[in-house]
Amino acid sequence: MGQSAEFGKFLKVMRARLSPEDAGAPQSNGSRRVPGLRREEVARLSGVSTDYYTRLEQGRNIHPSKAVLDSVARALRLDAGEHAHMLDLLEHCASSAGNPGPAQKVRPALRQLLDAVGDVPSMVLGRRADVLAGNRMAHLLFTDFTALPAAERNLTRWIILDPAAKDLFRDWKTVAAEAVGALRMDVGRHPNDPQTNQLVGELAVHSEHFRQWWAGHRVATRSAGIVRLHHPVVGDLELNFETLGLPDDPDQHLRVYSAKVGSPSSDALTLLSSFGEVSAATIPAPEPARRDDS
Repeated sequence: MGQSAEFGKFLKVMRARLSPEDAGAPQSNGSRRVPGLRREEVARLSGVSTDYYTRLEQGRNIHPSKAVLDSVARALRLDAGEHAHMLDLLEHCASSAGNPGPAQKVRPALRQLLDAVGDVPSMVLGRRADVLAGNRMAHLLFTDFTALPAAERNLTRWIILDPAAKDLFRDWKTVAAEAVGALRMDVGRHPNDPQTNQLVGELAVHSEHFRQWWAGHRVATRSAGIVRLHHPVVGDLELNFETLGLPDDPDQHLRVYSAKVGSPSSDALTLLSSFGEVSAATIPAPEPARRDDS
């Protein structure tokens, strides 16, 4: 395992968020100059020396055992996603070369599947939540990512920076914060990725919310749930979403949105589909190219 500076930063933020009472640390005398637990308290709860834990937070090149890492995770009350992120940060050393990975491609059969599911909004998400493909209903429900410049076809970027997304998601802050948390997980698995660094920099420049969430080192791993929307055409919808991993493409996921059968949201999706068909039908067909007989 390698050691990364991000690993130490993550430990420090997790320590700062935890009160002694929440961690079950013994009460100490005197006021606290910083929020959260002290290093010596985390060390004591983890069963390691203060010097050893300090070196972990400082990003020293040491190699803790799995038992030590599990003890630190328990002391900091990390959930499963945070624990996995901590291990990613340690394993994928941030000093590794920042070479761009291979271009992400969607298998033709997967594109066929998107079209086959018809009126069920579906998309394929890649690294950084890049939108690699989507069907007609996904474009009608959210936005036509294919119409955006290639560098802007990213779900997280759209959610945070596009005013239309803030109007669409009735729980925008929750959705946006979770998107940032998922981006954190991606950074842990692929440190120093140039495209990710560019995306993080752009979001940090343009969004105060992003800067706050990013500084908090929050991670998110929710792969299913409910999303509440207020669509400009069909009004309010409440949809279930499922994010399915693709075994042959570990960095790609299939995101599917569905409504309960017979619900108002199901009716709204049907109306949206019909609206999309009518809109497409009103676009005049291009005139045949004129022959130049001269």
